[in-house]
Amino acid sequence: MEKDKEKINEEINENKESQVVANSKEENEDEIYSENNDENLESEEGGVQETEEDILREEIKTLKDEKIRVLAEMENLRKRFEREKIDSIKYGSVNLARDVLSPGDNLERALSSIKEEEEHSQSIKNLIEGLLMVKKELSTTLEKHGITKIDSLDKKFDPNLHQAMMEIENNDLDEGVVVQEIQTGYMMHDRLLRPAMVGVSKKPQKIIEEESGKELKSDNVDGEKDSEN
Repeated sequence: MEKDKEKINEEINENKESQVVANSKEENEDEIYSENNDENLESEEGGVQETEEDILREEIKTLKDEKIRVLAEMENLRKRFEREKIDSIKYGSVNLARDVLSPGDNLERALSSIKEEEEHSQSIKNLIEGLLMVKKELSTTLEKHGITKIDSLDKKFDPNLHQAMMEIENNDLDEGVVVQEIQTGYMMHDRLLRPAMVGVSKKPQKIIEEESGKELKSDNVDGEKDSEN
């Protein structure tokens, strides 16, 4: 009987020890699980925080780019308005200047029609002097506003400055030289205000035919030489 009791007590003690070991294992497992959960939560919170920081950085970068673009556009607008302001000051009176040129042309024609070799009365002489003074004053006023004459005679024809009204045969000059000025042209600063109406030189028809005949003979001779070779 005593032996049976001892066995029973031993079994009870073994069960208690196994139960203690099992409880300690469960506690350890719970601690490990809670630690892992804490680490996962911390990593998730850190990931969320990093994502928000990245979004904020991108927004800051976008705002900086937009600010730089707006500043550049404003600078371009400022420069364009400045150019337009300068152009309006320089060329704002273009239409008025063109209208003034026509009376100036009539004044030039009136003075050119007066023959210097003829004798005139004192009143006519006074009138001529008055017209010359008006002409000089008009030229000074035009130059003051940047309006200058185009020097055309004996110059090569330039379609940007001249308007050809006729061709004049001239054997002494090359073709395309201005030999007559019908109406004076004007520049306003660096812009064309009015083209000069001019007569342009060209070779006489007889010389043109002779030169074309020489070129034709030369081509025929070259062709014969090539055929012989």
